[in-house]
Amino acid sequence: MTTQRLRLAVIVGSTRQGRFGPVVAEWFVDQARRHDGFEIDVVDLTEVDLPPSLGGFGAPRPAAVEALAPRLAAADAFVVVTPEYNHSYPASVKIAIDWYRDEWRAKPVGFVSYGGVSGGLRAVEHLRLVFAELHATTVRDTVSFHSCWERFDESGTPVEPQGCNNAAKTVLDQLGWWGWALRDARERIPYAA
Repeated sequence: MTTQRLRLAVIVGSTRQGRFGPVVAEWFVDQARRHDGFEIDVVDLTEVDLPPSLGGFGAPRPAAVEALAPRLAAADAFVVVTPEYNHSYPASVKIAIDWYRDEWRAKPVGFVSYGGVSGGLRAVEHLRLVFAELHATTVRDTVSFHSCWERFDESGTPVEPQGCNNAAKTVLDQLGWWGWALRDARERIPYAA
């Protein structure tokens, strides 16, 4: 096994004022750093300021879109940290997905979701369909926080860490497997899309 690391982009999906996403994302990034198989790039959608309207086909991409493109292209794998709004994911996540195409192709995507009673799992199921259209491979297991506000203490630490830490390890292990397999395949054979 090589000692080189995979490049993992962790996308913080919520841009809502007062959002809980950074708490969940910071915990997950800490888990990914402990996993020791990844070089991590945190992409907080509040910081990249992507335009909410897509340009016409063939139109040049706006500067903010161009600035993020190399970071996504360099990633070998992705984790989307998403809340659930009205049984789905937020518009900020869809905008971030739709501005890009090749950057997602033939790469694995994992999910960390949070919300109320469903823990964001309905958002994840919708995202699986979108990423399939972009020729990305979603890993089966997820990390989800039901009633998320009750699952973390005031310092941002899960109140019951064993289960969520184990779930994070499973997602990271699966991303690592798919990340290496797909990276090797992309280097050897151009993906047929």
